[in-house]
Amino acid sequence: MAGRDERRETRDVTRTASDETADGPSSLVSRLSSLRFSSIGTESLDDAGTDPVLVRRMLADIVVCNRWLGGTLAMRFGLARLLQDSDRGRELTLFDVGTGAADLPRDARRWAERRGVSLVPLALERIPAAARVARDAGVPIVLGCASALPLGPKSVDLVLLSQVVHHLDADSAVRLLAASSTIARRGVIVADLHRTWFAAPGFRLAGAMLGLHRITIADGVTSVQRGYTTSELRALCVRAGATNVTVATSFGSRVVAWWRTDGG
Repeated sequence: MAGRDERRETRDVTRTASDETADGPSSLVSRLSSLRFSSIGTESLDDAGTDPVLVRRMLADIVVCNRWLGGTLAMRFGLARLLQDSDRGRELTLFDVGTGAADLPRDARRWAERRGVSLVPLALERIPAAARVARDAGVPIVLGCASALPLGPKSVDLVLLSQVVHHLDADSAVRLLAASSTIARRGVIVADLHRTWFAAPGFRLAGAMLGLHRITIADGVTSVQRGYTTSELRALCVRAGATNVTVATSFGSRVVAWWRTDGG
């Protein structure tokens, strides 16, 4: 369980957007200051200037995709590997980087509660319209970028990176993964997209059946093209220092990596 001072540190980063980025540890800020997007295609949600109405619609679509196309299951799969029987009755903190509509940390909280664990979520989001959606959903939100993580070393128990890493080029992904290990007391979960020959046509078909917006479908196809094989994701994690990483595929063309940061 996080100690009293550690919980205070986590609460304090939710104060204001200016405080959040300014208070970020200088070592992490300098390490992440040059994060670059993937050179494979472009996605509307990479652009902080995208119409807020479209952002809200696309976030609603992503919630649907997480529910029916494996995003939520992938997050739970990784979380189950990092929780342990002795956590029953304890309080753990979860920091979700690039939270979007914050549906995953909310689901994680409910999922953990059914297992006797009190999971306290905190989320980071760079797009103001998305941050408002997450805040209105009741998740404490930091408006900021992954290039300036607003937490100090070992300040949260778990870090979740769901469908974030594929947005970055390889070197930037490695830096973000390494920084995530730095702030996590227990471990890190990476839930991303599994690149296969059938993932893109499969998503087009599923998107049409689910009634997703055409731009959501276009972004989703680009996301799949930016996704990873298990060996590729494992290599990125190992480069980031996660030599104890485990990587597995999950339902819905998902790939999940997790590792402990406490030596357990």
